[in-house]
Amino acid sequence: MQFYKWLAFVCMWLLSQDSYCQKSRKDSLENELTYFNTASDFVDSAQYDKALPLLKKAIKLKPDYWEAYNLSGKTKVKLQQYKEAKKDFEKAEKIAPMNYESLKWKGITHYYLNEFNEAKLNLDTAAFFENEEKLDDAELYYYRALLMFKGKGYKQALTTCESALEFNPKYIEVIQLKGEIRFEKKEYNYAIKELNEAIALMSDLNINYYAYKLRAKSKFEVGDFAGAVKDWNVYLEANPEEEEALVSRASAKINANDNSGAIVDLDAAIKLNSKNPVSYCYRGVAKGGNRQYVEALKDLDYSIKLKFDYSTAYVNRAAIKMASKDKRGACEDLRKADGLGNEMAVRLYEKYCRD
Repeated sequence: MQFYKWLAFVCMWLLSQDSYCQKSRKDSLENELTYFNTASDFVDSAQYDKALPLLKKAIKLKPDYWEAYNLSGKTKVKLQQYKEAKKDFEKAEKIAPMNYESLKWKGITHYYLNEFNEAKLNLDTAAFFENEEKLDDAELYYYRALLMFKGKGYKQALTTCESALEFNPKYIEVIQLKGEIRFEKKEYNYAIKELNEAIALMSDLNINYYAYKLRAKSKFEVGDFAGAVKDWNVYLEANPEEEEALVSRASAKINANDNSGAIVDLDAAIKLNSKNPVSYCYRGVAKGGNRQYVEALKDLDYSIKLKFDYSTAYVNRAAIKMASKDKRGACEDLRKADGLGNEMAVRLYEKYCRD
């Protein structure tokens, strides 16, 4: 009888231990999910630094937690820690081979690491699964379009952008990318249209100033110089010491007959870089527009000193000399510019110097 009592006690103890183990596993699972879900919330709100420690804890509790590895990798991509991100995706793939998220994000990581062949392989493979499973992932199409754009496959990139917009019609980055593609194709009016749409969708708290820069360049190309100046104004508020932007706004101001404003911009550009012949050339043109011929010639002389084969500077100096009644000097500059292959110099020489 005692034997049966002992057996019953052992059975009860074993059952209690099994219940305890199940409870422990349940608690552990709940902790993993809690860490993962909280980290996901942090990622969604762009608090990436807060997400990584939680994901590390989740993986420590569950070493084969491939979803956590994927989210960790994605978080590191957002933090531009691309090499570390790639390691996370590779670990996820070892646990869950050919899973969609690893393929997609590893492709994105390769793109940012300028490993374009690897990026294409992963993104194309991800696209196969995306299509099979009907995931409608606009982000995947965006990165595939970026890769095509990088490879100068502009027509294919535009088509891929359109596919992305079918799933997310207000995908700002895709619309802006279409503007970039149109700009590279020299379709400036279309570029302006796309960039108008992208800028209109932007939040005041999340402005992509490059869109204004690109629209300013596009407006300049179609002759909307005042519009170009306005866009450069916005861009330069955020990037006040960018030499290229100052020189470009000055060029737009010259074409809009604001020579004094152009001189201010070019003074600032020259302060940033005193060895750029373009800045002196444009400032010479602006001073010539204000009839400051002596000062204009000094700038153009120095521009040519910095770049002896700068044909545009010779043509502009010829114009200033002609305005100063120095026809012989002007024609000599036009001959030099002609020798450097400047087509405008040929036409001007034929018009003013053949008599």
